[in-house]
Amino acid sequence: MAKAIHSMIRVLDEARSVDFYKRAFGLDVADRLDFEKFTLVYMSNSESPFEVELTVNKGRTEPYDLGDGYGHLAVLVEDLEAEHARFEAEGLNPRKIVEFAPDGKLVGKFFFVADPDGYEIEVLQRGGRFK
Repeated sequence: MAKAIHSMIRVLDEARSVDFYKRAFGLDVADRLDFEKFTLVYMSNSESPFEVELTVNKGRTEPYDLGDGYGHLAVLVEDLEAEHARFEAEGLNPRKIVEFAPDGKLVGKFFFVADPDGYEIEVLQRGGRFK
């Protein structure tokens, strides 16, 4: 059986990205591996062993082209409205809260926020299939 352990994203500015993930999701640097051409920064918190791996390619100055294939990361929160208000207060520019209810049945309540490199993150209210 496979176990999901991390998702890697490429970032331009390590400090800016670490600050965003700390303020937005309470993730702390769990490990930092520095190599000649790149640095790997693993971020996590006590809620889950799953990590976000930030890859910083040294010497890169141009933003990454996210293309049309990237979707999003998703995180769960207990109180979506409170988190949305906190994101606004932190200046993280969350988009509006959406209730996704095709056919009248609520599937999920969420908002999206983009990190400094444009990666989309879905913030979901805990409940239903999202535990």
